Amino acid sequence: MEIVPENPEKVAPLVGYFPSGFDPQKSKDEIVVRVFRNKTKQNRMQLVVSPNGSKVDFVGSNHSGEAAAVQVCTYALGVLDKETHTLKIVPIASNKIFRLEPRVPGVDHLDEDIQELKEDAAAAQEKANQINNLTLTYGTKGARNQVKKQATLKQKEEPGAQENLKNKLEDISINKEAIGSVEVSTSRNIPPHDTTATIPEKAYPLEKIIYEGEFRYVLDFLERVESENKIEASVYPSFVCNRAHKLLEIQNELQKKKLACVLSYIAQLVKFKDKQSIDHADSARNFLIPEILYKKFVNLFTDSSSDIARDFGRHILSVEKTNLLVSYVLVLTLFADGFRTDPSDIARDLRMGTVSIREHYKNLGCKIEWQDKVLFMTLPVPLQFPRPRPKKRQR
Repeated sequence: MEIVPENPEKVAPLVGYFPSGFDPQKSKDEIVVRVFRNKTKQNRMQLVVSPNGSKVDFVGSNHSGEAAAVQVCTYALGVLDKETHTLKIVPIASNKIFRLEPRVPGVDHLDEDIQELKEDAAAAQEKANQINNLTLTYGTKGARNQVKKQATLKQKEEPGAQENLKNKLEDISINKEAIGSVEVSTSRNIPPHDTTATIPEKAYPLEKIIYEGEFRYVLDFLERVESENKIEASVYPSFVCNRAHKLLEIQNELQKKKLACVLSYIAQLVKFKDKQSIDHADSARNFLIPEILYKKFVNLFTDSSSDIARDFGRHILSVEKTNLLVSYVLVLTLFADGFRTDPSDIARDLRMGTVSIREHYKNLGCKIEWQDKVLFMTLPVPLQFPRPRPKKRQR
């Protein structure tokens, strides 16, 4: 008896069987046997037996199907030489028995390839989760914060959220009188508003601009300000930088969080606008927008009814959608400044002229107010919008 050790430079014998009952020895056609090896994962092999003239191949692998089950034994191949009365025992490839299933080339194996890709992705995700768990347990404070931030940016909508929202909407009773008194926001291309509101805070309801579930995605701005006492002017818009100090002065915790969310949301919108611009995309390169907010901005500020032109991953914003985005930003600036704001710095952030920014504020129902030769925009209530100017007749 001779036991032959495994040689890494040589391919060991491959052993397979046909559960379908196909017997290659009884087949009159020529049998072609091929062996494939994964380029990146060298231990993955596939055995293909192709009867000549048949439209069916018999395929087996050492990493999926039956071969993926738990194995508690070791296989070997014995070769008996009757003349010399010696028995050679050699190991088989991957210590696996290939189950050769009938497959139609190009059709039946597609589901297996997809499943294999899913398994690889799941394994990679599991490995990344293990590394993140170790970092959260034993890593430095900076490394732990980085893991938490990446998890927040990749977080998507909770499963079942749409179904829950649908059920809630079905239970809501419709007030037809209120609908008649509220103008439709899309007709003026401005954020949701209420023309019957008697206080500025209700004229543009903040909860209809920043949804309740989005607050937690922008609160990291408050943590950054409190830990560093300042923010990078090269990363955040000047409007936000010039008002970050207010967060250190406010004593009420709820008001502080509300202002922080408003300032952070302004930054998210301004940088989203820059990311879609070919000329100014570099200024927003290092600014990370949470995935759930980015999807909302894409749905809200890009035209889904027509083909969206893409240039290196950027969305081409139409003039109408750009104006809508600007309106959202300006409404939030009013909240940040107590509905009396100096538009000079936000005009620079949005790369707009003084006259143009005034017209946008007026379209929101704002009025101009001068104090010590400084222009301020205020929001009187109830809202009164400017009447559209009639077009001049051509002579």
